[in-house]
Formats: sequence, structure tokens, C-alpha cells
Amino acid sequence: MSANENILSSNWNIFAAIGRVVLAFLAGTGRLAVFAGIAISHIVRPPIYWQLVLHQMLRIGYFSLPVVGLTAFFTGAVLCLQIYIGGNRYGAEAFVPQIVVLGITRELGPVIAGLMMAGRVSAAIAAEIGTMRVTEQIDALTTLATNPFKYLVVPRIVAAVVTLPILVAVADSIGVFGGYIVGTRSLGFNGAVYINNTMNFVTAGDVRSGLIKASVFGFIIALMGCYSGFHSKGGAQGVGAATTQAVVSASILILAANYLMTSFFFSE
Repeated sequence: MSANENILSSNWNIFAAIGRVVLAFLAGTGRLAVFAGIAISHIVRPPIYWQLVLHQMLRIGYFSLPVVGLTAFFTGAVLCLQIYIGGNRYGAEAFVPQIVVLGITRELGPVIAGLMMAGRVSAAIAAEIGTMRVTEQIDALTTLATNPFKYLVVPRIVAAVVTLPILVAVADSIGVFGGYIVGTRSLGFNGAVYINNTMNFVTAGDVRSGLIKASVFGFIIALMGCYSGFHSKGGAQGVGAATTQAVVSASILILAANYLMTSFFFSE
């Protein structure tokens, strides 16, 4: 085989590898879209196991409060400190309260809470459903005439969509409070002035955009956990891979969705 033929064969191998990656990505995207469509169709059709929904709301929402609250507090605190340091170079320290509340309510509150929930909740959902898949418990549900989507997927998605905005609302308050503590205790801000500047600057639209983002992030977190767990295989190793896949994919989708929604809400 000549040198030109070797180069041509190598180029074709590269294109074939790229094609396989693209086809695998499109196939995975299609499977996820079909899974999401089936899940949504079951959400809007009765019956819904409300007892399971409440149980998942407790597990997803209430038990996540400590980690989300601590993360929000320190995020608000360090945001206040960094903005003060940066603003001090240009004599703009007075704008610290306004920028902190804007950054927390619009971006950092929902995004940080979403990423923390992706690590905690999406992994737990994938591990739980993945274990049920490899131990054939999902097949047993089907044998007992119980729809796995109704019993496993719908309660988790509904609970995540409902509880994550509540968690983000709490995280916003705690994050702003963290900025207030640093601003008044370490940076010399007057407490009344700090609160007044915060309340006068933030709008209902800022808070509302963050809560809408949180609902979308909750859907992504629960969907990726259920999808990864549902399609896990290969025993304990497969469950571990599904858990990792759920966290990574949910985190990436949260960041991508955040960019798209920010562009939509604040494009003007």
C-alpha cells in the first residue's frame, strides 16, 4: 500500500470515529427525549401516587435543606467579599448590596442549589432505580400490573419540580443574609443601609426568573436520575456508572439550560 493510500485510510478512520461518536450522541439524545416524553405524558394522566410524591418531596426537599443552606450562606458571603474587593479599586463599594442580591437571586441561588441537588438527589435516584433494574424489581412491578413510570418516575419528577423552587427561595434568603453578615461585620456597612439598598434594588422579576430556573433544574435532576437508573445494567458496576452518568449529565444540562434561560429572560 502506497503512502497516499495509507494517509487516505487514516483519514477515513478518523471520519468513521467521529461519525460513530455523533451517531451515539444522537441515539442517546433520542432515547432521552422519548423517555422524557413518556414521563411527561404520565404526569398529566391519572392516577398519580400522591403519597409517593409527598414521600419524595420529603427526601428531595426537606433533607436537602442543610447542604443547600450552608452552600448558599458561604456563597453569599464570599460573593460580597469579592465584589467589595473588586469595587474598591474603582470606588464602587456602595454597590455591593445591589450586586449581591442580583447575583444570588438571578444566577447563583438556582445554579448552586441545582448543582448541589444534582450531586445529592440525581445520584441517589439513579442508584435506587438502577439497583431495582439490575435486581429485576422493575420487571416485577410490570408483572404486578404496576406502571414503572407511574410508580417510580412521576413521583420523583413532580417532587423535584415542586421542591427545588422552595429550596432556591430559602437559598436566596440565606445567601443574601450571608452577604449581609460579611458586609456589616467585616466590611463596615451600616445594617439598615445595606438592607434598604437590597430591598430597593431587587425586583419581583429577578426572583421569579430564579424560581422558574429552579423548576426546570428540578425536572432535569429527576429526569436524568430516573433515566440513568432505568437504563443501567451490569450489576453493581453498572449501577455505579449510572450514578456517575446521572450527576455529570444533570450538571451539564443545568449549566446549558441556565445559559439559555438567562438569554431568554434578560435579552433586552
